[in-house]
Amino acid sequence: DGYSELSAYERKRLKNITENAKFFAALQLHEAAPRHRSGVLLVLQCWNGCRVKQKKAEEAVVLRRSMRLQRVEPSGLPAPQEPAQPEAEEYPQVPAGSLPMVPEDQMENSKVAEDLLATWMRISEVLLVTTSDFGLMVVSRYRDSLSSMVLSPECIRKVVKSRVCSMAIHPSESITFVAAGDKFGQIGLWNVDCQAEEGAHVFTPHSDSVNCMHFSPRDPAHLLSLSSESLRCGDVTRAVFDEILRTEGSFSSFDFLDDLGCTAVLGHWGGAVELVDRRTPGASSELSADIGFRRTRTVHVHPVDRHYFMAAGSVDVCVYDLRFLKSKGNKPVSCLGGHTKSVASAYFSPGSGHRVVTVCADDMLRHNNNTGRWLTRFRAVWDPRQQECFVVGSMARPRQIEVFRDTGKLLHSFHNPDCLGSVCSINVLHPTRSVLVGGNSSGRLHVF
Repeated sequence: DGYSELSAYERKRLKNITENAKFFAALQLHEAAPRHRSGVLLVLQCWNGCRVKQKKAEEAVVLRRSMRLQRVEPSGLPAPQEPAQPEAEEYPQVPAGSLPMVPEDQMENSKVAEDLLATWMRISEVLLVTTSDFGLMVVSRYRDSLSSMVLSPECIRKVVKSRVCSMAIHPSESITFVAAGDKFGQIGLWNVDCQAEEGAHVFTPHSDSVNCMHFSPRDPAHLLSLSSESLRCGDVTRAVFDEILRTEGSFSSFDFLDDLGCTAVLGHWGGAVELVDRRTPGASSELSADIGFRRTRTVHVHPVDRHYFMAAGSVDVCVYDLRFLKSKGNKPVSCLGGHTKSVASAYFSPGSGHRVVTVCADDMLRHNNNTGRWLTRFRAVWDPRQQECFVVGSMARPRQIEVFRDTGKLLHSFHNPDCLGSVCSINVLHPTRSVLVGGNSSGRLHVF
């Protein structure tokens, strides 16, 4: 009655403040506050806006701690100790020069590792005698051969420790022998036909990502591997990884310039390309050429006219003539336009080289190529047995590897929900047999 000059809202607010003050007074918080926590001052707001500070508690009070923090089970028994978290793996820098071909687990499995290398050498010797030319299949027969290729649990193996960045398959007709390179410089060799654990072994000839690998076209006892810092040749006949070329920059890819596998063209992440001859003493290149690229992801040599090579990177895909290549001022003889985003790869078709397949982040062919940062970027590779068809990874579910014709028509999808649950970014096909290998981001290979 004494506040008739106040509005209805103000009278209502004042009534609420008064009732709240009476309620907190009934709780006797002034007495309870010192026992709440040692050394903590609670500040209470009175109904009239003043603040009352409580004194520090004179005696320290033991704080309650939950059984979870004390690692005690509700029964009162000590909780089991959690296993120690493994420390981050350290990858030592590989020294320059030649390295012995010694597996990571040599101390425990020296005999089985020697057996694996002996198998590699044996199938390479036989290949020089048995390899012959082969013809292309008609599309209907080719589709039937794709349908007959299946994935079984025994054809899945973790071959390297980290993300697969490159693969190569030995051209042997008798044994399926695969090499995989990972993000941290490891190379895994796997004899797929050997079901036991000793069928695969890991080597570390590089310090960084193994971006590209090829068995030598003339002598598959040689495996050439390219990492960011060096090009090496693994020679199983001498059990050594020879260093062919070393750089202060960063290599991205390479391809052979001749059928003997003696000369090659290398691409740099910085855009330049280099020509190298394995027969030249020393670890240096024959020529370093600026082709005007900001980034060169892949290089590929024309299968017939081998003085032409194609480079891809950023939004550029261009063909250059080696006969006119110089250190600066190089002009392409042909350019493939139309890409609006980063190009991951570009390859000539086998046999004739009349076609080019590219993978770009603009998702052409209505194909989802956006792998993100945790997956290796897709590379579409031609099937050596069918020069009109190529294979590429897929982001579709269930996880699969897809085969397209050069028209963009989807011919076949390799999938097995029970065995394949991850994206296979890197894929490789056998040159003469119905064998496909897909590698994922955990170092695991899947063989159809």
